[in-house]
Amino acid sequence: QVQVVESGGGLVQPGGSLRLSCTSSRSSSSIYVMGWYRQAPGKQRELVASITSGASTNYADSVKGRFTISKDNAKNTVYLQMNNLNAEDTAVYYCLITSYRGDIDWGQGTQVTVSS
Repeated sequence: QVQVVESGGGLVQPGGSLRLSCTSSRSSSSIYVMGWYRQAPGKQRELVASITSGASTNYADSVKGRFTISKDNAKNTVYLQMNNLNAEDTAVYYCLITSYRGDIDWGQGTQVTVSS
């Protein structure tokens, strides 16, 4: 059974930073895309950022210039560095792993709360 484990959420003040981590039990050679989604209360889940096996990245307009996605293939881990956080970033953040075969694995979600 494939496991996806997230960590790094929490409470942070506006303007602060957090780094999320997500580790997959899949081998890095089988992973096509790793990404982060988020869902705020009453809103649809939305893409925050993604990174392909070739390290191409994609960001939501709302986080460009503030968030950075990166990965460590040796650890099968994807990171989301979030800087200059604001209240609109408050949400549950989910990791998504997509394999070359089309398998889709979701993490359990980690809460990020931005509040003073």
